[in-house]
Amino acid sequence: MYQELVNKNKKLAVIGLGYVGLPIALAFAKKTKVIGFDINAERVDMMRKGIDPSKELPAKAFENCDITFTNDLDVLREANFFIVAVPTPVDEHNVPNLIPVQKASETIGKVLKKGDYVVFESTVYPGCTEEDCVPIIEKQSGLKMNTDYKIGYSPERINPGDKEHTIGSIIKVVSGCCAESLDTIAKVYELVVTAGVHKASSIKVAEAAKIIENTQRDLNIALMNELSIIFDRMNINTYEVLEAAGTKWNFLKFQPGLVGGHCIGVDPYYLTHKSKELGYDSQVILAGRVINDGMAEYVAKKVLQYIIQHNGNVKQSKVLIMGATFKENVSDIRNSKVADVVKELKAFSLNVEVVDPCANSEELQAEYGFTLTTQPSKDYDAVIVTVLHHEYKNLTDEYFASITKPHALIADLKGAYRGKIKTRGYWSL
Repeated sequence: MYQELVNKNKKLAVIGLGYVGLPIALAFAKKTKVIGFDINAERVDMMRKGIDPSKELPAKAFENCDITFTNDLDVLREANFFIVAVPTPVDEHNVPNLIPVQKASETIGKVLKKGDYVVFESTVYPGCTEEDCVPIIEKQSGLKMNTDYKIGYSPERINPGDKEHTIGSIIKVVSGCCAESLDTIAKVYELVVTAGVHKASSIKVAEAAKIIENTQRDLNIALMNELSIIFDRMNINTYEVLEAAGTKWNFLKFQPGLVGGHCIGVDPYYLTHKSKELGYDSQVILAGRVINDGMAEYVAKKVLQYIIQHNGNVKQSKVLIMGATFKENVSDIRNSKVADVVKELKAFSLNVEVVDPCANSEELQAEYGFTLTTQPSKDYDAVIVTVLHHEYKNLTDEYFASITKPHALIADLKGAYRGKIKTRGYWSL
C-alpha cells in the first residue's frame, strides 16, 4: 500500500475537510494522489477555487497539490487509503454525538474494497473505532477487518490559529488493528510528518491518548478559574498571582478564561460518557467541567453587579462584547462560550452588542441568534474583552474611554490591559 501510494498507483482520500481534514489532505497531496471528500457541496466548490472555508490556510497552500475535491461517492470509490476527519461534538445534554463519524463509516462501507485501509482521526472515546465504527463499515461493505481490510486510529493534533505547530512539526500518534497495518500506517504518515510518529500498542491506547490531552488541559484551566473566583473575593488579581508563581521552574502556566471550542470543552464528555457506561461516575473530570461551563454565568453576573452599583438602570444599560469566536485569531465559532455570556446578559435585560474582526455575522445568527455590530457606539456601560485577537492587543485606555460612559467597567478576561486602564473601572478574571 505504502509504495503504491508513493508511486501514485493508488489514491489516498480524506473524508471531512474542516480545520483538521483540509490541512491533512493538502499535505498528502504534495506527496501522492489525494481525493478530498466533503458532503458540503458549497465548501467543495470553494476549495476547488483554492479557498479554505475555515479561513485557516492561504491560497498558496493549495498550490502544487495533486488533489481532487468532491462530494461524489463514485470519485471517492477510486481511493484505497481513507482518512476520516469529521467532527465529533456533544449534544445539548453533553452526550457524545457520533452521527458524523457514523455517517462517515457508512460512506466508507459503500466504497471499501479488499486490501483498503481506513484510519480515523476524529476524537472519540476509547473503543469507539472498533466497537462503533467497524460494525457499520462491515455491515455496508460485507468485508471483515484484518481479513479483507485494515483499520487504524491516529488522533488529530491540529491547533486552529497556530502557525508554529503544524501537521508536519508535531509527532503523530498512530495505531493499527495488527502489526502489518501499524507499520504501513506509520510509513504513510511519515510522508508528511517530519517530526516522526509514535506507534501506540493498540487503537484504544491511541484513542485514550487523544482524549486525555484535552481533559488534562480542561482540568488545569478549571483550577485557574476556581482560583480566580477565590482571589476575586480576596481582592487579589489572579494574573499577578500567576506571574509571581510562574517564576518557579516547574509551575504550569495555565490561565483562567472561557473554555469553548470543539476540543477542550467537548472531549472530556466523551471520556466520562464511556466511563459511566462501564459503571464508574467520574468525579474530578466532571468537577472541572462544571467550573468551566459555569464561567460565562459568573462573568455576566460580575458585570451586572457593577452596572447595578454604578448605573442602576439595567434595562437602559449597554454592554459591548469584544470577541465572539472560541479563541483568538480564528473564525471558528463552534461551542463558543461567548454566546453563553451574551445569553446570560440578555437574560438580565441588558442591551448587548458584539464585535469581532474574525467571526462571520451570518454564522453567528444561524448558530446563536445574534449578529455582529458593524461599528461600536460611544455610550457603553461595560465592555467585556473575551477573545484577545491581534486587533485588540494594543488597545489603550483612551480607546476604551472613547466608547464608554465615565462610570463604565472594562472587563478584561485575558488580563491584557492590567495596569493600563486608568479612567474607567477595571476587572479581570
